[in-house]
Amino acid sequence: MLIIKKGIQFAVVTLIAIMLNGCVTIEPEKPVIVNGYAGYIEKIALPQGCKINIALIDFNTPGAIISQKNFDIARAPVPFKFTLPAELVKSGVDYGVVAMITYQGNAIFQTYDKFRVISNGQFTTQVLMKRVK
Repeated sequence: MLIIKKGIQFAVVTLIAIMLNGCVTIEPEKPVIVNGYAGYIEKIALPQGCKINIALIDFNTPGAIISQKNFDIARAPVPFKFTLPAELVKSGVDYGVVAMITYQGNAIFQTYDKFRVISNGQFTTQVLMKRVK
């Protein structure tokens, strides 16, 4: 009887060891990071109280904002960084960064060109805004 118990214990321990040996550690996908600077060419100082809105968008879907940041600024260029879970990034999407500086609720600088990222293999960009007329 003792030999049978020892045999069963050995079999159970061996089975557990085999099962654990077969376990694979799966590391989560690394996040997608998009960063850069948003600025303008004009040699003028911003009035005190300006805000900037920088957004990562889908150019092919109007109104599709993937991520955005809004904060007060005193000068440009303004650094930005978006960190997205890898599963949120889809192939075939035309990702880009847009920006706008406002003063007292009115846009004074904004992007007019497309600053593409991710889908073109670029994860850093310099976003150039132009004065709103």
